[in-house]
Amino acid sequence: MSSDSDSLHRFVFERSRVRGELVRLDAAWQAVLERHQYPDAIKQPLGEALVSVLLLTATLKLEGSLILQAQGEGPLRTLVAQATHQHQIRGLARWDGEITPGTLQQLFGSGRLVLTIDAKGRDRYQGIVPLEGATIGEALANYFATSEQLPSRFWLAISDQRAAGLMLQRLPGQTEDEDDWNRAVILADTVQPQELLQQPTENLLRQLFHEETVRLFEPEPVAFRCGCSRTRIAKSLQTLGRDELDAIIAEQGAIEVTCEFCNRGYRFDAVDATSLFTGVVSNPAPPTQH
Repeated sequence: MSSDSDSLHRFVFERSRVRGELVRLDAAWQAVLERHQYPDAIKQPLGEALVSVLLLTATLKLEGSLILQAQGEGPLRTLVAQATHQHQIRGLARWDGEITPGTLQQLFGSGRLVLTIDAKGRDRYQGIVPLEGATIGEALANYFATSEQLPSRFWLAISDQRAAGLMLQRLPGQTEDEDDWNRAVILADTVQPQELLQQPTENLLRQLFHEETVRLFEPEPVAFRCGCSRTRIAKSLQTLGRDELDAIIAEQGAIEVTCEFCNRGYRFDAVDATSLFTGVVSNPAPPTQH
């Protein structure tokens, strides 16, 4: 396996206020696709969302996670992608009926883009803007231009085997060359999808920015990992209340909960339900994988 597989590469332009990240998802992308039978029309925006949220997480200096959500009233109702500061990702999509490839507006209809930062020791931050642009990359560029006033651009490429993306971001502050941002974007605009998917990172950066001085840092590993657990599911069930849980168990014999992200199943019987409210821990069966 090459150093480009399931990796995140950070780089900076020396003597300028421009930074970048490049991500390639292989096994992590396959792990997401294996959890659900996604139509081809959904794979593109889902892959773009996963790559984008990972690119953005790399710019945050905090312990926690970043969640990207696109919601609308079209056939593609919800798209969710999450990445942690440890570069662990997960994602899912919900849709209705037949769905064909198209722009975000064709897939979502009237929608909104939501970015949520859930950081340890800090209040949750959430930014919401209209879902504008033909792709997730364009929607995020609009988000940063209108909500954060932080120029950011994304170049994304998705195939059945790999999801890849390049991001450039201009940092606040003065620079010796005020045209450094525009020049970097013009150069990055020449990248082709197949180059993002196949070209080794060092070669690609050299090809795109051969007239610039770029410092590339060591790659960081990326992996698929779902944060679900029996304890988290139990806490969610507690919010329903004892009477509601007893009624469900009386009707169905047990409560079956399946994590939408990883398809892992959790079963709670009458003894388990009682332990949620008495503090007596039962000996649960292991989770089931569907």
